[in-house]
Amino acid sequence: MSLRGDGPIEELAVPSGTTVEEHDLVVDGDVLVGGQSTVEFGLRGRNVAIGERVRVGSDIEAEGDCRLDTWCTVDGNVLVGEDAYLGERVTVTGRLMVSGDLDIGDDVSIEEGFEANGWIVIRNPVPTIVFYFIVLSQLLRVGETDAADELAEALADGDDVRDPLLVPRGAEISDDAWRVSTPATVGDDCRLHGNLRAESVRVGERNEVFGSLRAREGITVGADTVIHGDVTTRGGTVTIEAGARVLGDVSAGDLVVHDGAEIDGALRARGEMRLVQELRDDATDDGAIDDNGAATERDEASAEDDAASDESEDDSQSETRETPVDPDPEAT
Repeated sequence: MSLRGDGPIEELAVPSGTTVEEHDLVVDGDVLVGGQSTVEFGLRGRNVAIGERVRVGSDIEAEGDCRLDTWCTVDGNVLVGEDAYLGERVTVTGRLMVSGDLDIGDDVSIEEGFEANGWIVIRNPVPTIVFYFIVLSQLLRVGETDAADELAEALADGDDVRDPLLVPRGAEISDDAWRVSTPATVGDDCRLHGNLRAESVRVGERNEVFGSLRAREGITVGADTVIHGDVTTRGGTVTIEAGARVLGDVSAGDLVVHDGAEIDGALRARGEMRLVQELRDDATDDGAIDDNGAATERDEASAEDDAASDESEDDSQSETRETPVDPDPEAT
């Protein structure tokens, strides 16, 4: 299993706190990009590992190690805080600056020269950091989560364990669109530019996406997230959580909208539409308060009828109430 194959990267995973700053994709953790992908942004993260035949459209800045597999192209500079590993026929149009050791393969082109403070070895290396990622992915695949946590804590060397940015094989990521053929997951507190196209999409809370969401399967928009575009799925279910806002249209097979969500455009569903309302625990109908702050009493007959109605509804009520809505006739 390697970055050039189908695994271990099986989805687009954007960790919490990821931002797009001008032309750079900035993450707190590591960056892993599968083979034959195109990333028009620059990449800034802790450790950066790039699969074979990947094109990066701007600078790469890695606080730790950086791995560029064979036939990679970087249209900019590569700045590495620790060790760097470059495979055969890698092309860097700018300058390579390495604070640690440099392992480099044959026929590497660095147009503006390079500088390394440590050892320089000409060979085709397999960096230790990539080996650790392969072992970690295998542990997660077989369900050994405890062992994977121990390995991740050891790799962090006492630092907080941070989720990596995972880009699957064959992805196209740019300021215009993020296109993958796998599921896509976005964490919390992210700020992204571009239309997101994936098999399925799940966006967390408090995000801002300057683009639309489109998927073949389901789409979920988390609470307090703003989508500056349409939300569209061919036949899956679209779920809009409370506090979320969609500035465009929403089209789905089935549509679930939570109370408090805002949708500026049209709602279209081929199947069922549901409005989910949260029931307040403190909501009572025992009496009203007049302008002077005094409680006004209802007549006894009305109070008895309400009490009987409340008792009959207590057993059937849950914490949420779903109200079906007739589908849009135009969508059918």
